[in-house]
Amino acid sequence: QVQLVESGGGLVQAGGSLRLSCAASGRTFSLYGMGWFRQAPGKEREFVAAINANGGSTIYADSVKGRFTISRDNAKNTASLQMNSLKPEDTAVYFCAGRRSAGFSTAEFYYGYWGQGTQVTVSS
Repeated sequence: QVQLVESGGGLVQAGGSLRLSCAASGRTFSLYGMGWFRQAPGKEREFVAAINANGGSTIYADSVKGRFTISRDNAKNTASLQMNSLKPEDTAVYFCAGRRSAGFSTAEFYYGYWGQGTQVTVSS
């Protein structure tokens, strides 16, 4: 069982940056693919970024490519999402997710572990 806790959300002006962190419990974090998803008000949850278990491969949604960077530190059981050049349309609750597979996925169906979410608000 893995528990995930996000932190780092907040209010930022357009063009600014935030760094989200996801702290994972358990001793098997290094075996899990990790992802970030977000849900804006009135919209379905959508994929943002994902990273495989050893951190060697990543994938991004087109809407954040070049602005967001996903990373992980298996020694510290953490995954992070560095968000730069933020836009008002990035406003959402951001969720960290883990899957019991070394690979990553863009589909939330394949993630069995979820954090509670952290709010990111970008003002114009």
